[in-house]
Amino acid sequence: MTLETLAEKSQFRLTGRLDEVEALCTGFAERWPEAVHSFVYGQSAEGRPLRALLVSRSGAFTPEALRQRGIPLLMVQAGIHPGESDGKDAGFAALRELLGGEPLSEAAGGSHITTHPPEQDPLAHLAILFVPAFNTDGHERTGRWNRPNQAGPEETGWRATAHNLNLNRDYAKADSPEMRAMLTLVRDWDPLVTADMHVTDGADFEPDVSIQVEPIHLGDPHLHVTGTAMRDALLEKLAAQGSLPLPFYPEPVIEDDPSSGFQVTEYTPRYSTGYFPTRNRYTVLVETHSWKDYATRVRISRNAIVGLAELLAAHGSAWAAAVRQADQRASLLGGQDVTLDVVVDRRDTGHGPQDPPEPVVTVIEFRGYAYTRELSPISGEPVTVYDPAAPQIWRVPYRGSTVPSLTVRAPGAGYLVPRAYASLLADKLDLHGLTHETLEHRLDHLDAEVFRTTGTRFASAPFEGRMPLVLQGEWQPGPQALPVGSLFVPIAQPGARLLMTLLEPRSPDSLAAWGYFNAHFEQKEYVEPYVTEIFAQQMLEQDPDLADEFRHKLAADPVFAAAPEARREFFQQRHSSWDTRFAMYPILRIDKTVRQNRPPQP
Repeated sequence: MTLETLAEKSQFRLTGRLDEVEALCTGFAERWPEAVHSFVYGQSAEGRPLRALLVSRSGAFTPEALRQRGIPLLMVQAGIHPGESDGKDAGFAALRELLGGEPLSEAAGGSHITTHPPEQDPLAHLAILFVPAFNTDGHERTGRWNRPNQAGPEETGWRATAHNLNLNRDYAKADSPEMRAMLTLVRDWDPLVTADMHVTDGADFEPDVSIQVEPIHLGDPHLHVTGTAMRDALLEKLAAQGSLPLPFYPEPVIEDDPSSGFQVTEYTPRYSTGYFPTRNRYTVLVETHSWKDYATRVRISRNAIVGLAELLAAHGSAWAAAVRQADQRASLLGGQDVTLDVVVDRRDTGHGPQDPPEPVVTVIEFRGYAYTRELSPISGEPVTVYDPAAPQIWRVPYRGSTVPSLTVRAPGAGYLVPRAYASLLADKLDLHGLTHETLEHRLDHLDAEVFRTTGTRFASAPFEGRMPLVLQGEWQPGPQALPVGSLFVPIAQPGARLLMTLLEPRSPDSLAAWGYFNAHFEQKEYVEPYVTEIFAQQMLEQDPDLADEFRHKLAADPVFAAAPEARREFFQQRHSSWDTRFAMYPILRIDKTVRQNRPPQP
């Protein structure tokens, strides 16, 4: 059979369905049995197979063999958003060429692609794990207008899964069966570099691809140098092949207003780009420009995949050594301050000796198109109209730096999960490759830290099938007891940053932030107002200090003084009937290693 894709056969008018993915994977394995293994790593919500190809001429075809022989692994994840099918078609073309098959068709400029002589074959020095259609259910929900902000192909799949979840918001919480399968794949194979293939939305301009690499702003600071080097080397390769690549996502700061400029994107671990740095691994977000024709986008995606393979073949050993060192550093994070979130640095200049030596906002010359902004009769607000026939240099601000927005001291020893949540948390931790142990004996009088909230804010509407929650508060000492069957999760492990991401309640993608513990912040018992009046009067008579505190609050806080419910709650919170576990995060922290009590000897 021919191993050309439907995209190539149709002159890039079309992209294939899942039956083509299955046929091509089978065809690759049959044509190159010594270099290609095809396997199913999971199943979608609607029962479709989740398939991957492992491609290498190294002779290593299992995770164990790759690790033992020190073969670096590049994972290429395509089809997380099936409407953005560039990565799927480009991935098959790139692998076909690397294996010595036909180059990408001439309609996409394939005749100008340089092949590798045998002595420079990247596949002899690395392995590629290719996932062509991550979201298989969305892949099969095809339509002509599933991607209205994109130039081709004529029909594409749908962005979300059968559960209507966006998989590129599911890396941390892992609600979908597709993501659970992906995390199992990642845990078992442990790719050194993961390329996530996408297509932009947003403005119209000349640049044709965006390359964003982490760790650069996220994760272990010691990896930022190699992350930057990887990004710059890939940008250089793409530019040499005729692209106009960008090191940032080209979305205007103010939607639909190019004059507002651009800024670096802050990715939290719900995204692939934010997730892999918490594992001390590299990730490359490839975003071809949506308004370039499909043939051009597939060619550029192919160039990015082959370019990464060449870079990994050349530098994989050094990069692997860097992440092993990062794993060791992460295992020693206990008691240290760890950055869990960053934001764009919006200062105009540095403000002190520790600030960046250069201004954090610069003016760049961006190759855009002439445009107008006129009041729209449809929306009643200004709308941008681009003229691709009139290239124009935009002099616009760019903010390329980030600063920490959430830094938390890591626990000295780890976290404790009460038995009520042991099953749920053990499942999540196992998916993410995080170690834990089950307590075999009850722990009494435990010197722990508890997180008590000083403020809660529930989302006004569900997001990705959950009701997010923002918590304010601090960890504070509090003696606790835990039953048999609870979990101890040590901080001393390579995935310490990922562990903190999931279990620190203020982390933006913690399980608490995704609403897993919302019931703990809902009051379940209450006191009738007339009953409160009775014991409040008694408390005032019996405790002069409390009476002084109440009078002072009435005088100093007019909002409190005018709120009968808040005034009653002042006494309810200080009464012995108050639920001491209300608004308390159920997971604990400890600074000393757990020593389990032994049962008494008979």
